[in-house]
Amino acid sequence: MTFVLPTHEPPGRVSVVGDFNGWQPGAHELRRRSNGTRSLAVTVPEGSSIRFRYLAENDHWCNETEHPDVQWIGNDSLIVATAPR
Repeated sequence: MTFVLPTHEPPGRVSVVGDFNGWQPGAHELRRRSNGTRSLAVTVPEGSSIRFRYLAENDHWCNETEHPDVQWIGNDSLIVATAPR
């Protein structure tokens, strides 16, 4: 599964924090790309439901808003992982 955010929104360093990494901040930090985004690919079992949020500097939490398959459970984003294309 690939997580993608714009370069400057939210500002500063951002990590993906979710049930796939024990909700551990900093374990999966997005990296700046030459195309103006930040991204990170994480391998998860196909068909698994991934609950996650983004955590930026200064304890700024945010959710996935652009992915077409995102659902919500409370404050968490939820995506069901599919096989890579």
